[in-house]
Amino acid sequence: MLYRIINGIEETIISLLLAVMTLLVFYEVVARFGFNTGVMWAQEATLHLSAWMVLFGVSYGIKVGSHIGVDALVKIMPPLVRRVVSSIAIAACLFYCGLFTKGAWVYLAKMYKIGIELDDMPIPKWAAHSILLIGMILIAIRLLILLWQVFTGKAEGFHLADEAKESMHLAEETKAASQGGKSA
Repeated sequence: MLYRIINGIEETIISLLLAVMTLLVFYEVVARFGFNTGVMWAQEATLHLSAWMVLFGVSYGIKVGSHIGVDALVKIMPPLVRRVVSSIAIAACLFYCGLFTKGAWVYLAKMYKIGIELDDMPIPKWAAHSILLIGMILIAIRLLILLWQVFTGKAEGFHLADEAKESMHLAEETKAASQGGKSA
């Protein structure tokens, strides 16, 4: 239940961030090149929106297996060894998330205490940069879920995108399509 709620919220936020960022950039381009005007805060807003989208996207990428990785050595290992190596890799990622989370917490606390705002928008800097903490927590949740799946045998490790396999599949499809076109 909680897993489904997190998924829904994450997917909705990523979609909204992408839509808002796209519309803002489109508006800014039309205003600037069509009417020789623009919005002063658009660049800063786009920068922060993209940062939010990237960190939400990293968490989502762990879930759907869209990250790439070098796993040639891991793939030739026996399943039990693969699970052990994957558990160590996940633990290292969790350690990194912990370090980054602590650093984000210290940074955000200082920004909150100082009370400064963004350069072009009346938004507290700590609020705009809070994605550092939120993103790391979401990534850690995804990693903990993956670690649990490895421990319970539901997964052998990271679900990585296999670009070589996808490229070979596309090459075969293209070859089949070109051969089908020649016989017609």
